[in-house]
Amino acid sequence: MKKRTLAAIMAMVVCLAAALTGCGGGSDQNDGNTLVYGSGDYTAINPALYEHGEINLLLFAGLTAHDENNSVVPGLAESWTFDESTDTYKFTLREGLTFHDGEPVTAEDVKFTIESIMDPDNGSENASNFEDVKSIKVIDDTHVDIQLDAPNVAMLDYLTIGILPEHLLKDEDMTTSDFNQNPVGAGPYKLVSWEMGQSITMEKFENYYQGAPKIDRVIFKIVEDTDARALQLESGELNFAQITPKAEGNFTDNEDFRVYSMTTADYRGIMYNFNNDLWADNRELPAILSYAIDRQAIIDSVLLGHGQVAYSPLQAGPYNNPDIEKYEYDPDKAEQLLQEAGWVKGDDGIYEKNGQKLEFTINCSQGDQVRIDMANICAQNFGDIGVRVTVESPAETDWEGQEAFLIGWGSPFDPDDHTYKVFGTDKGANYSGYSNGKVDKLLTEARKLEDPDERKPLYAAFQEELAEDPAYTFIAYIDAIYAGTSNITGITEDTVLGHHGVGIFWNIHEWEITE
Repeated sequence: MKKRTLAAIMAMVVCLAAALTGCGGGSDQNDGNTLVYGSGDYTAINPALYEHGEINLLLFAGLTAHDENNSVVPGLAESWTFDESTDTYKFTLREGLTFHDGEPVTAEDVKFTIESIMDPDNGSENASNFEDVKSIKVIDDTHVDIQLDAPNVAMLDYLTIGILPEHLLKDEDMTTSDFNQNPVGAGPYKLVSWEMGQSITMEKFENYYQGAPKIDRVIFKIVEDTDARALQLESGELNFAQITPKAEGNFTDNEDFRVYSMTTADYRGIMYNFNNDLWADNRELPAILSYAIDRQAIIDSVLLGHGQVAYSPLQAGPYNNPDIEKYEYDPDKAEQLLQEAGWVKGDDGIYEKNGQKLEFTINCSQGDQVRIDMANICAQNFGDIGVRVTVESPAETDWEGQEAFLIGWGSPFDPDDHTYKVFGTDKGANYSGYSNGKVDKLLTEARKLEDPDERKPLYAAFQEELAEDPAYTFIAYIDAIYAGTSNITGITEDTVLGHHGVGIFWNIHEWEITE
């Protein structure tokens, strides 16, 4: 979130780098205790700024953590209490905590991290998660109080965010700091080297609060193309990677590998950019176009059955409302609604209105073949009803300027996660420019309530409103398929994963590579 030139020479360079630094398979895999993972690319690593990044679970640790059931458990904080009279969480940090550079982790670092997230100059994707924080009071090195303006029952989930070292960032512009390319945390692994666009090498942190990891070294080898990851697994350049459903068959009958098909809360959908006049002036279109998509055909042909039809951002959890409009495949209804809305089919078979053709482009992330394949089928479905759609994979994502995007979101945690900040007006992860006052009110009220029986009607109403006034055309929830060499143990395959399959590394310190 590249172009191949001089392929033969670059292949030689990568192989040489693998031999010298462990970027590929080579000697580091042969030593029996190196995990080489096929990763997407990174240009900056900082959990306070960017939510996306499975590497955060290796390099950083939060006050709280999640267990294999996605329940909140103690992290850097060994315990906490909540004062209902003042809406204040009181945390006690573990004794003897240190960052990777040997400096102590203190309550001041907690305060600095949260305030950095809340600082509007930093433009954090996570800022809306902490907007209810009223004050942060450091009591002493191991005690910190976090007071809220109003209750937010998702706060303990959000405090899994990695704690940053104040001593390295205090006088820095966080958005441009070299820290983002040289991150220092308190997680199970510490950064050793970063070859931009090639690999990120980490070694186990002996002072990790849960004990030193069992795998000595983890290398995130940058392999953007999902098909290439499968090839590199087979060739031995990788020993663990997330793969596509189409590549799964290459590993299921191979005793040298083990495949993990894991349930996720991760959905895909078409995000309409309401900064664009087509959607801003024709607010009815996202709902109408949602009838044109044959979701089951996408699941069958692209996901090979590894997924389920999507209709809501919350259907993977206990707050799902199954009684909303699901926009089941009905191309005739889509055309009827277009005509009722004043769209007329031209001589070229494309609908138009007030001189404007009904045509747009769906952008996809480069290298994500699953999204590209999904978008192409959507384009075909739209073409069948008289809407001209093209699919592109630009090198950079222009969130404000593009017309539509094949988006992915979804969280296995509190229902506030990936709803409030994604669909709330002007929130940190609302990349569509979507704004609906009723949605804002429902999500704001729901995050204040602790009793699930009181929250459920609000989230049910939120889903009803979002279905009536869609921000996205929901397509499918996708399973995350990982493949690794059969000597890797410790993976909890029943854990429900999040966006991009993030969460697989929740217990990386317990993984082992056996001989």
